[in-house]
Amino acid sequence: MRRKQAVQLFLTLTLVFITLTGCWSSKEIEDLGLIIATAVDLETNEQDTGNVFKLTNQLVTAETANNATNGGQAQVRPYKNITETGDAVIPALRNMVLQSDKRAFGEHAKIVVLGEELARSYNLEQVLDFFRREQELRPSTLFVIAEGNASKTLESAEPTVIPAIQLVEMIQGADRTTKILTHMPMAKIEGLLNSGNSFLLQSVAAEKNGRKLSGAAMIDGKTKTLRAFLDDKEVEGVTWIKGKGKGGLVNSYDEETRQPIVYESMSMKSKIKPSVNKGSISFTVKIETEGRIAEQWDINRKSFDEKNMKKAEKATEKEIRRLAEKVLEKTQKEYKMDVLGFGKSLQISYPQEWNKVKNNWDATFSEVPVKFIIDVSIKEMGTSG
Repeated sequence: MRRKQAVQLFLTLTLVFITLTGCWSSKEIEDLGLIIATAVDLETNEQDTGNVFKLTNQLVTAETANNATNGGQAQVRPYKNITETGDAVIPALRNMVLQSDKRAFGEHAKIVVLGEELARSYNLEQVLDFFRREQELRPSTLFVIAEGNASKTLESAEPTVIPAIQLVEMIQGADRTTKILTHMPMAKIEGLLNSGNSFLLQSVAAEKNGRKLSGAAMIDGKTKTLRAFLDDKEVEGVTWIKGKGKGGLVNSYDEETRQPIVYESMSMKSKIKPSVNKGSISFTVKIETEGRIAEQWDINRKSFDEKNMKKAEKATEKEIRRLAEKVLEKTQKEYKMDVLGFGKSLQISYPQEWNKVKNNWDATFSEVPVKFIIDVSIKEMGTSG
């Protein structure tokens, strides 16, 4: 019920805004299709065996909005997806005129989803060129990478769900879990692509009844293409190494009883400190967090017993270390990609040394030793005891 009310409120406010500001632009609301999301996929053209781009725009029109805000019929969705193909993004967009009487209006676009095959095959600077040039698209528009087909993430079997809005709401949940990356708007992606450094983008996967945030996509800094995916547990390690999380849980176990201990982070910070000794580079990562025990299954332990709290802190520190070392092993050793910000730290602290290694940094990073220092401080035990 809450979701339905939120959808109705969003549609109503959007239509009111366009109606109130429509006079100066001479765009009648009935003639507009408000683009709230775009999915871009790669398809094979059977005629010449070349590649074509499949563009899917998710629209809110006066008709879909009126149906949602007035209660509507269950079988009528509050959004409309239009799909077309072309040799590039804008030709596909123009082809949509052939099947829609609405003028596509992109100023309210919330998110762009890039398909896996497209991201693996093409330099993202090429793919994003249209979106950077398009004046209607706001720099705050979010970008994610789909595992598989991007257009399927904009479909829903639920009559009251707008997939684009749901996706944005899910990404905004990063302040409650360490399994979601901080959101990545277009303005920030442009800077990352220009830097030449490898980086991460949030990934999403289509499911039978909707969609799910599914980890992160690793973008190669040199080729600017998708190399691999991290799962959501590995994203937890990324969050702790970068210290970017606002909240989240750490699940560990008491070494004696093997009963679960759930730690809830209330604050976290991380410092990646580089060191250069006779040309040899190393890093120390210090992770500090304060929080509380959210759940503990050993009913024989007293909540405020100092020994008990120290054991819980050590168990949590051990799990954070495991998460951090696991994702470091995958990025540093398996894929030889610095998507964790070590190079940036070296550049700031030792700019001259950075200039020596920056052209081949990912390969250099794969051999650099990294040490972790974890400090967990439990400040409260909830209302227990």
